[in-house]
Amino acid sequence: MSAAALYVRGLAKTFGGLRAVDDVSFTVPHGSLTALIGPNGAGKTTLFNLITNFYRPDAGDVRFYGESLAGVAPGRIAERGLVRTFQSARIFPGMTTLENALVGAHLQVRAGPLAQMLWLAAARREERALFARAEALLELVGLAAQRDSAATDLPMGAQKLLEVVRALMARPRLLLLDEPAAGLNDSETADLAALLRAIRANGVTVVLVEHNMSLVMGVADQVVVLDAGTVLASGTPAQMQSDRRVIEAYIGQDAEVN
Repeated sequence: MSAAALYVRGLAKTFGGLRAVDDVSFTVPHGSLTALIGPNGAGKTTLFNLITNFYRPDAGDVRFYGESLAGVAPGRIAERGLVRTFQSARIFPGMTTLENALVGAHLQVRAGPLAQMLWLAAARREERALFARAEALLELVGLAAQRDSAATDLPMGAQKLLEVVRALMARPRLLLLDEPAAGLNDSETADLAALLRAIRANGVTVVLVEHNMSLVMGVADQVVVLDAGTVLASGTPAQMQSDRRVIEAYIGQDAEVN
């Protein structure tokens, strides 16, 4: 377990008699990319909400690099380096693309209020570094040309990429991405795949919920398949593509695998 970035054991959650997540267990190795797949209603987003304590689990344990997250507020979890995105892009109106990206760096600001108010050298250096990082990430996802445009004017797919950039500005140790490819065209999906590989290459562990099976099979190290709130199967992408249970429950229904 010492090599695990995320350790999930026996998570369960019931809503009004409906067992949304039922005894879910899996381990995410450090530096890996894990995909959670399954039909709509399988419990994937609920699982993210349990991991990050947006929901309190009825049972089970979540450990982040060996430390229990029981009772830890979502904001504190983000401060520890476990950062998530949401299915619907959360864009701040009235702000540019670059400004939206910079919002994600608030956990990384080290210059104190006095240094910022007096615009001391430390505050100036920090701001330059944050701007440079934001611009580099926007370049990586193909949004550099829109840096000064209103973020709300971006197409939905571009807004999803911007949300990933904002999450990366927090310098996460582990990144939870909830359907990052939803609404993306083929070119944007290719940009996302390149970004995911770059994130992993830089030592950031990734867990993503995703329905785009071509993306999953192209970038994931391991796949965890959920069905009706339980873990149906887990293994490598190749193993999941040939698992009859997975094909019958999910892949064979409506997903395309190249």
